[in-house]
Amino acid sequence: MAEPKRLAPKEPGVFSKWKETCKEKWKHVQLPSIRVPKPQISSGPKTQTRRRRVSGSPLRSAVSLPLMLLYHEVLLRLFDGDSTFFSMGLLRIFLFSLAAGLAVFLVLDLIPNRKVSRILGGVLVAGWTVFTCVEYCCKSFFKIYFGLGYMQGMAGQVVGDFSGTMVEVVLARIPFILLSLIPFVVYLRMCSVILYEKGQRAPVRVMLAGLMVVLQLVGVLTARLGAEKNYYTYDFSVNTSVPHFGLLTTLRLELGYAITGIPETPLDILLPDDPLPTATPASSPEPGASQAPTGDNVLDIDFEALAAGTDDETLRAMHQYFASKSPTNQNEYTGYFQGKNLILITAEAFCPSVIDPELTPTLYKLSHEGFVFENYYQPDWTQSTTGGEFAVMTGIIPTWIGGSSLSFRVSAKDAMPIALGWQFQKLGYDTLAYHNNTYTYYGRDETHPNLGYEYFGLGNGLELKSNLWPCSDLEMMEATVDGYVQDYVENGTPFHTYYMTVSGHCNYNWTGNAMSRKNQEVIQAKYPDASEQVQAYLACNMELEYAMEYLVKELEEAGIADDTVIALTADHYPYALTEGGTDYYQELSGVDDTERDTSRYRNTFILWSGCMEEPVVVDTPCSAIDIVPTLSNLFGLEYDSRLYSGRDIFATNYQANQYSSNMPLVVFANKGYGSSWITAAGTYEASTGTFTPGRV
Repeated sequence: MAEPKRLAPKEPGVFSKWKETCKEKWKHVQLPSIRVPKPQISSGPKTQTRRRRVSGSPLRSAVSLPLMLLYHEVLLRLFDGDSTFFSMGLLRIFLFSLAAGLAVFLVLDLIPNRKVSRILGGVLVAGWTVFTCVEYCCKSFFKIYFGLGYMQGMAGQVVGDFSGTMVEVVLARIPFILLSLIPFVVYLRMCSVILYEKGQRAPVRVMLAGLMVVLQLVGVLTARLGAEKNYYTYDFSVNTSVPHFGLLTTLRLELGYAITGIPETPLDILLPDDPLPTATPASSPEPGASQAPTGDNVLDIDFEALAAGTDDETLRAMHQYFASKSPTNQNEYTGYFQGKNLILITAEAFCPSVIDPELTPTLYKLSHEGFVFENYYQPDWTQSTTGGEFAVMTGIIPTWIGGSSLSFRVSAKDAMPIALGWQFQKLGYDTLAYHNNTYTYYGRDETHPNLGYEYFGLGNGLELKSNLWPCSDLEMMEATVDGYVQDYVENGTPFHTYYMTVSGHCNYNWTGNAMSRKNQEVIQAKYPDASEQVQAYLACNMELEYAMEYLVKELEEAGIADDTVIALTADHYPYALTEGGTDYYQELSGVDDTERDTSRYRNTFILWSGCMEEPVVVDTPCSAIDIVPTLSNLFGLEYDSRLYSGRDIFATNYQANQYSSNMPLVVFANKGYGSSWITAAGTYEASTGTFTPGRV
């Protein structure tokens, strides 16, 4: 094989020779080294935006959390139909929200570990979102804001007894819940901007802290010096504080007052300005005499001596206050029912629209053949069922104790000697109380025995045929009436029996209310064009009609209807008909009003006995707190009319056009726009600030 042919080396060209010559000539010259930067790959405006977001803006960072908090407060206020949106309350909420938001931001900004700071911020925003949603659900469904103390005592019972209702409650409030989630979503996307790596500079932090202090101080000044200052201090309650100061400030006040106690009420509010009136002792008529008793319903209590004998300023002021009240007089109805039996019933969510001559003949008979109260009200005491029940059973206005504790629950630790249970027990009556729901609900196992009753509910002695929700009022009557009726017939033992019913409880639909389903056909036949909510409400209240029908039948068959008095009223009007955005109560009542109007709380007080030969019409303004003093007068009990918030409806020692402490007065709870009231002189509507004169 032949060798490959090798190419001869190529002669260097002119350019190569010149390059070699240059190298040789300049080889002794040292040139400076030049570092060429590595080329950067530009991503355009997108990369620059990302860099700015990471570094953050001091202003945007500082205002984000305050605005999120303010957003939740404003959202809650917008959805609260009881609050006037544009008022001084909105200004206070603005000040307090910004101050609190800045405080939270500064704390988070001081945490050096940004990962921890951002996670903690997310937890706070999420937690506050959930808390706001819970409070909105409570307010829109139960008509009250729940304080932490109230939640702690009631959460287990609400979840246990109303677990089937909770899903419907939440689903009906999806729009609010979705809107309330916006700040949390924004925080998740912007947490690196709100709490950026380097944080705020020291001078900026000082400036923000100063602004926070100024906002808080101005807010406190407007709260303590404004017209609603009492709701910020001695008259604080969660339900009245939220409309005036916001949810977060209310939470702060509740926690603070739980430690320090609510400020004491100024004693000059209790001290009388006028000379103390002189009570005229009651005098009994001669046997066989027909004239009305004379004198006042008072006990032998020397309030002036009690005031002089105590060093406690609050007790002294209270003794002076009771001494200053004018007692109600004995009158033509004093002792009218003396010696008779009494059955007192608080009917769940009862209202006058339930009464129909064809569908509810027993309720119609009782409401038209006894005393007929044409101007009776059951106000919203902002405590749901337990507030109305407390008013009916004690004659005292329900209030929030310590800001979030129920009057009834607190009363369990107090002596209640002039409650009807103890009054009748002293006379040798059997005093029994029944409730066809869990016996511990609202603490009735403590409150009712403290009023002088032997108490039975589901779980401590009351047994019903069926296990439904809500339970049957008829079954409660069937399980209880025979016992005390037979004891009276056979042994002559008089009785005073109290019932709290539950068949009329919401929800008002065919799926969530067993009593509505049970009586569905009869109501749909009568009202085929009514909404499902109205039909379901009327249907579940048919069970109350059947219960009263059974009760009256048992009394008549035993021959003791003439010896027995039946008194019945509501705990509150059926406010659940207004939840969900539609006011079905307007459809039910046929009255174009709202919860701001006094007409919404007009109700029925049934007071009947088989001994009454003809009805007695009463047009005096009255309410639930007047029931106990009125019954005390009718049954001839020994009581002091000055110790009740209410008064004997039949008392006559007042003049309609003159103020007195024993005049007829219906007072409505403050619901964020002031307190309405009704007297014999007329009606004041707080929502409009108008007074309409009545007959004077």
